Amino acid sequence: MPEASNSTVCGVCTSKLVKNGRTAAGTQRWRCPECGASSVRKRPDLSRMHDLDAFVDWLLGKASQAEMDGTTTGRSFRRRIAWCWSVIPVMPVTGEIFDEVQLDGFNLRTGWCLLVASVNAKPVAYQWAGSENQAAWSALLTQLPAPTVVVSDGASGLKGALAEHWPDTRIQRCLVHVQRNVRRYVTSRAKTPAGRALWGLALKLTRVKTLDGMNAWILLLSRWEAQFLPLTKQRTYASSRVAPPPWARPGQKWWFTHQRLRSGHQVLARLVKAGHLFTFLDPALDGIKISSTTNQIEGGINSPMRDLLKRHRGLNEHHQKRALEWWLYTHCPTPRPTATMLQHHNEMPVQNVDADSEIDTTNEFNEPDFYGPALTAEEGLWHRSGWTRGR
Repeated sequence: MPEASNSTVCGVCTSKLVKNGRTAAGTQRWRCPECGASSVRKRPDLSRMHDLDAFVDWLLGKASQAEMDGTTTGRSFRRRIAWCWSVIPVMPVTGEIFDEVQLDGFNLRTGWCLLVASVNAKPVAYQWAGSENQAAWSALLTQLPAPTVVVSDGASGLKGALAEHWPDTRIQRCLVHVQRNVRRYVTSRAKTPAGRALWGLALKLTRVKTLDGMNAWILLLSRWEAQFLPLTKQRTYASSRVAPPPWARPGQKWWFTHQRLRSGHQVLARLVKAGHLFTFLDPALDGIKISSTTNQIEGGINSPMRDLLKRHRGLNEHHQKRALEWWLYTHCPTPRPTATMLQHHNEMPVQNVDADSEIDTTNEFNEPDFYGPALTAEEGLWHRSGWTRGR
């Protein structure tokens, strides 16, 4: 009988195996012409690759576990992909210098915060943190070279991290978030003329598209200051007839009468003074197109990640973090095949052992067991499929 080109050796009699059809699952079956033993080749590496691909498809798709497994409960699918939760996707770092990088934080209900850096609505780096602070932002910024402009919502701690790691990078504050900051102080239904005029100025921010529009807006702010700035400096002194406001400290002798109006004005005045409000219109950028808002990262990254957690509601803290990491990895500018992540993962899947079992599965010296309940080919005991022929 001619030998098969991809033949292997029988585990019982060491004879050459030949092809013997396929199993119901489509796997090649092999048979020993001497002893009749039938077997199939197992490729744990390919199985792990397929399981990891199925895990990522389920995690980022809309199919349920039962639909992925073709069963009613999906229990076997959960057992099959249980080890995949420990695979950490490593986002590739290209070292490319970008013209614009948008930064934002995504807060989880478990208390964790995911800091993300994106370019054209594509994540390029991320960092887990307990809160948005300078140390966390510094850990994110050190992963990338300094870009030309950073667009952000003015998160806590980001200013200090930028000054430390990217001192030459220009800053553009998100105009939509600036509007929201002003509205938090004066509201959108202010009752005083000063409050209504200040809210009107904030609404005009997102309509500024040219240098002429910028100059006209700054002129309107100067007119507002000429008319209402003395109002923001009025003081009220503590007395037995005047109750202190909620924001006053204990024992404080005076406070600004129109504190909320003053704070709303300072939001705009400080950004104009720092030059962070209209960086996207600066002619010195040599024609580089810069965004005036963080809409790309809000709608292109934060919103899909929020939908992902909604589809998989009920995940524990560890699984939520891993799900977001896989989403960021698969949507980065240069994602590699999912199977490449197995190079960074050396842990093999381990079958669960019943805690009530009386079988001792430990082996201190890693030697073969002479007695045990397992079926062995050496004793002629193994699982078979199809017909067999005796020797």
